[in-house]
Amino acid sequence: MAEIRPLRAWRYNDELIKSIDDLTSPLFDVVSERQRAVLYKNPLNSIHLSVPMGREPAENARETLKHWKSEGIIHQDKLPSIYVYYQYFSLPGHPQIYCRKGFIANIRIYDWDEEVILRHESTMPHSVNDRMRILEETELNVSPTHGLYTDPTHEIEGYLDEAIQSPLYETEDYQGVKDVFAVIQDVKVIRRIIEILDEKQIILADGHHRYAGSLDYKNKRQEANPGHDGYEPYNYHLMYFTNTEGNDLSVLPTHRLVDGFDQFDERRLLRDLEKWFHIKTIDNPMDTYEVILGKKWAFGLLVGDNAYKIRLKPERIEDITWNFPKAIKELDLTVMHFFIFEKILGIRGRKQSEEPQIRYERNFTECLKEVIKGEAHFAVITKDIAIETIKSVCYSGYTLPQKSTYFYPKVICGFLFSSINEDEFYSPLDSSF
Repeated sequence: MAEIRPLRAWRYNDELIKSIDDLTSPLFDVVSERQRAVLYKNPLNSIHLSVPMGREPAENARETLKHWKSEGIIHQDKLPSIYVYYQYFSLPGHPQIYCRKGFIANIRIYDWDEEVILRHESTMPHSVNDRMRILEETELNVSPTHGLYTDPTHEIEGYLDEAIQSPLYETEDYQGVKDVFAVIQDVKVIRRIIEILDEKQIILADGHHRYAGSLDYKNKRQEANPGHDGYEPYNYHLMYFTNTEGNDLSVLPTHRLVDGFDQFDERRLLRDLEKWFHIKTIDNPMDTYEVILGKKWAFGLLVGDNAYKIRLKPERIEDITWNFPKAIKELDLTVMHFFIFEKILGIRGRKQSEEPQIRYERNFTECLKEVIKGEAHFAVITKDIAIETIKSVCYSGYTLPQKSTYFYPKVICGFLFSSINEDEFYSPLDSSF
């Protein structure tokens, strides 16, 4: 099953770590334009590697990395390690403080059909290529993807709890989340963690584009290397691992914004929806999410100053012609993408991931604001997804529509970087593992 290995991470030098808050950045696919503008002002911020500027961004990242290494801005740890990463957070309306316990290591890259790494979302080709180009130029995994393993015994968490007592650094990130970072270098502990993960499948929670970029890069290098033996550094990928059995997995909804259609008309949209959905006006648009919560096949629809609850007519579920098993067809997200985006807007399922007229927004208030200001024709408000649903989709071999999940909190970029350069990847101590 999943082969993991420790790594000698590249990290900011001891002096810079004192101001680690100024060096971290959001992941490439969630960082806003406003955040970028602020972070770019710091020439040492990790965003210069994860979302590099310029007309040749990947090449710029390569030159930045070269400069940081030569000037000692970042240095490579001497010992192969597993890195412990805890995130303390709360959720709106809940006073409880949660702690997501995880660790970071390298994992062998597996093709999807090997069913070791299980995906639940489709990817967008341009984003995959963007990630591959940066990896190709830098030979560096800039930020870890998020993988889920299942272990009811929680044995690994015991080792993590011990290590976190001596943190390397602590910080509060842009999400308001407290991040604590530590290291495990004990050979026996690392061996045991490797042994436990060797029996597991890994569900890819976050980072589908980064993992797919690593997979494409591995395949490209393999084709060009007649002596490929499977142990070259390009066969490995950086991942943050957490246990599905912990009480710390939050999957928030991602809503859809639609714009860019000529002569959009609200009355026509409602008339088209009536064929498949029951429609009910919501007096206060701010109540939209609460109105649809807990109701199967129900969505919020924000149009101009108006809000509606739309709920699929039960008999219409049989109209779905996509070649999915029954459990996948009956998911809210399948209903939304089939009836609203394919049947009503005319955007075929396979093309929806590349369709610029569909945008994705996690923040309900932002959706409402854009619709009222006329910056979007309408918004479709969705509900969150249970982790058990995501598991069942992964094990079925099918995927959800793109941007279906938003695991919270997000992992932060800048705590460590993982090299897949031949001269930096291996260590004389690797034989210990």
